[in-house]
Amino acid sequence: MNSGKNHPSWPPVLCAAVVLFAALAARADDSWQIKYAPLGTLLVTQFDSAPFPHPARAAGHKYHDQFFSAAEHYSNSDVAIFIPKNFRATDKIDFAIHFHGWNHTVAGTLPEYKLIEQFSASGKNAILIVPQGPFNAPDSFGGKLEDTNGFKYFMDEAVEKLRASGALAKTNVEIGSIILSGHSGGYHVMAAILDHGGLSDKIKEVWLFDALYGGSDNIIAWQKSENGRLLDIYTDHGGTKDETESLMAFYRTNGVSFFAAEETNALSGNLLTSKIVFLHTDLTHNEVVFRRDEFAQFLKTSCLENR
Repeated sequence: MNSGKNHPSWPPVLCAAVVLFAALAARADDSWQIKYAPLGTLLVTQFDSAPFPHPARAAGHKYHDQFFSAAEHYSNSDVAIFIPKNFRATDKIDFAIHFHGWNHTVAGTLPEYKLIEQFSASGKNAILIVPQGPFNAPDSFGGKLEDTNGFKYFMDEAVEKLRASGALAKTNVEIGSIILSGHSGGYHVMAAILDHGGLSDKIKEVWLFDALYGGSDNIIAWQKSENGRLLDIYTDHGGTKDETESLMAFYRTNGVSFFAAEETNALSGNLLTSKIVFLHTDLTHNEVVFRRDEFAQFLKTSCLENR
């Protein structure tokens, strides 16, 4: 399988709403918490183990003829943590970690893709985490989360932040099951996490929202080793079709069963009973996460317990 691509061939279109939210993203002010208060508790804080800053981007990054400075695009260490209303803290807490794509920010990603609304509507007893990747830059690099054991350090810090926040009634908790979710350029950091992030045995599901540009070898190895659930939704024009079809061909050649269908024809039962799922959609690249509540649907059919 080809796993050598380092960036999507079809970066997300940056709409005016994203630009507006991006201007606010560096400030973790009360407006974030107030906006989502009816649905639960949103914490926005800085992590030492956040993707950035990172030595590999200390001098910035050049894409084609445009330069993206470290100060503007690789210094933000914001991490959004959402605890849904009526969350039950047990000895082990389950998490869904979502990685945004190119030219995005945490503050833009949350509202544009309705992540918190969908997470809340799923009814799952888990916590959503969205780390800031490259800040408004055409870059798939995941910073410290691509370092060896970088994801383990990140998740350990997440648990410590939750303990210290006072948001949980029970603080003597450990990491339970983890779902990795990524849109577009988010594939790159996910592939690195699966390969050497340090918690592959905790990762039970991997979701690719028009994001399979590469990293297939790492995904195949993880799925085989952990018997995890892989969900891949892809479009005709997002740049992921060839790699997705190549992965399906690999599974066919090797006698690995999977479910493949048009997204509109797939039933919840298909997602519940299939370990490997490929969904072709007529939606656009930026619609695949939210237009038909895809993120919520994946959650509802996931291994996570209900609240």
